[in-house]
Amino acid sequence: MNTAQNTQPSAQLVSGTPLSGRVAVVTGASSGIGEATALRFAELGAKVALVARRGDRLDQVEDRIRAGGGTALALPADVTDRAAVLATADRVADELGRVDLVFANAGVQLISGITDLAAEDWDAQIDLNIKGVMNTVQAFVPSLESAAADGRSADLVMTSSIAAVRILEGFQVYSATKAYVTQLSKLLRTELGRKKIRVATIEPGMVDTELPDHVTDPAASKLMADLNTQIDVLSSADVAETVAFMSAVPKHVNLTEITILPTEQII
Repeated sequence: MNTAQNTQPSAQLVSGTPLSGRVAVVTGASSGIGEATALRFAELGAKVALVARRGDRLDQVEDRIRAGGGTALALPADVTDRAAVLATADRVADELGRVDLVFANAGVQLISGITDLAAEDWDAQIDLNIKGVMNTVQAFVPSLESAAADGRSADLVMTSSIAAVRILEGFQVYSATKAYVTQLSKLLRTELGRKKIRVATIEPGMVDTELPDHVTDPAASKLMADLNTQIDVLSSADVAETVAFMSAVPKHVNLTEITILPTEQII
């Protein structure tokens, strides 16, 4: 969803190439926060594997990174398909090297009242927002363990949402899936932190992405569209810069949970 409100460029918190030598995987990399973060990782020196269902969009992101002198590999895959994600992990290892930075970002937001019984929307959100994250964890945590054991930085960053911790009408299933991600991050940190793997979540508020366009309930879609035009919402680049900063700090520092909101967002 495009708005006229967000016209300010995102301030760059990170300079130079602090991610040089690192191999990153970004899911949901064909648009929005995933695309912006993949581009930023590449600018900061990482080799980036781009994962999403829309191969044509991934090819465009890959072309942009390569045109800027970076290294990228477009790998069309549906993260709800465990076998496909595992196969993708093998390709990344073969073509880019050992993964030490994972941004599990793929997700979908479908808003409706629970009494609407929109079971297909429930399933879509559970499959992508929860099972897709678990498939990503299964595929790439072994690489993160190996990288950390060799003394390298190793990061697993997951996209949650402010909806995980706020009560928002109509967001029941979406909020529950994102609460799962936030809690999963905390629990994984107790296990993987001991192995020197950083596990973190970012919880964005209102962001100017195409995510609201997937909302099937007309009233909910109008509500989000109206809110997006009433305040100066975040850009995908704002979130991407924050994720980049989380990944670039010294390896003994873990910014475990960051909530990022538009200044005017009060819900």
